[in-house]
Amino acid sequence: MADADSLVQRLELSKQRIGLACARAGRNPASVRLLPITKGFPAETVRQAMGLGLTEFGENRIQEAEPKIAAVTPRPRWHLVGHLQSNKAKRAVQLFDVIHSLDSAGIAREVAKRAAQEGREPVCLVEVNTSGDATKFGAAPGEVLALLRLVRELAPIRLAGLMTIGPLGGGPEGARASFRALAALRRQAADEGILGQDAELSMGMSDDFEIAIEEGSTMVRIGTALFGVRPARAPV
Repeated sequence: MADADSLVQRLELSKQRIGLACARAGRNPASVRLLPITKGFPAETVRQAMGLGLTEFGENRIQEAEPKIAAVTPRPRWHLVGHLQSNKAKRAVQLFDVIHSLDSAGIAREVAKRAAQEGREPVCLVEVNTSGDATKFGAAPGEVLALLRLVRELAPIRLAGLMTIGPLGGGPEGARASFRALAALRRQAADEGILGQDAELSMGMSDDFEIAIEEGSTMVRIGTALFGVRPARAPV
């Protein structure tokens, strides 16, 4: 469980950093959403964050998220930000309001099928591997427009935008290039009428979210900068 005072301080600092990054980019801070990532933290940490006005949270793994989601009431808006396997699609659409990790036609079709069966309309983003890192998930940039066209036609999915994870190496400029590539894909998709100009760009985490904001991120996924170092094993 996060220390309450520390959480207040980290939240305020995160908001300040978002505001400063927006100022550098000439953007309105209201154009960037902070998505707290509660991977590794218990349900009580989510409740503490909700007490500070946070209303949506991200989780990486369905197995960890499931009991946590059940334990938190009233229910916030839950995002799945980790890799999604096709055999977990049914549970994903049952548990999550937003899925950031559609990275193939097969996954997109499975999510759509399961969502229709469950009477759900998940908001979805297409994940892109903008760094070219073979250890990362995500569609290749050259495949993205075709995948977006497919997802747009898959009821009951509501296509919202794009997501990427910054590179493990390459420093700030490597991260900037990765985020700039995602923003360019959104512009291209918007020019072709596939996405809106204001479609979501989910990019930037604790180590690089300020760079992501400078390159156009609309949603930054912040975990350790907000909650501190994850415990080795957190109870529900």
